[in-house]
Amino acid sequence: MNLLRIVVTAAAIATINCNGTPTEPSEVHGPEGQGGESGESGTRYAPSDTAREIRNGVELVLDYDSSRQVFTGTVRNTTTATVTQVRVEIHLSNGVELGPTPRTNLAAQETQSIELDARGQTFTWFSVHVEIGSGSA
Repeated sequence: MNLLRIVVTAAAIATINCNGTPTEPSEVHGPEGQGGESGESGTRYAPSDTAREIRNGVELVLDYDSSRQVFTGTVRNTTTATVTQVRVEIHLSNGVELGPTPRTNLAAQETQSIELDARGQTFTWFSVHVEIGSGSA
């Protein structure tokens, strides 16, 4: 009974701390506007949608390829200066978090391809999370 109470409490805390955005139960995130984690807009996309978001001059475009069960897309620096330590995570409606991608520095106007594996996952929506800098900012 105590184990069940701990699991239910941890799941509730993770949901509350992420303002309704699912994450792995071990993660706790601070609030940021509508999204849960810093860098997350809170927008929910259907698997057939293209996610398009810009954060601090970094543009993310992401699609779900249902036949391959992967998310593919690009992350692009739209600024005139290098943006350091960019990485991307995807949160699925089933509570699974994909990623993050390895941190990378993007030179001015540089674009990089990204791909995150979602094999075996069943979900009805996803949200994206772009991190920039050395922390989770």
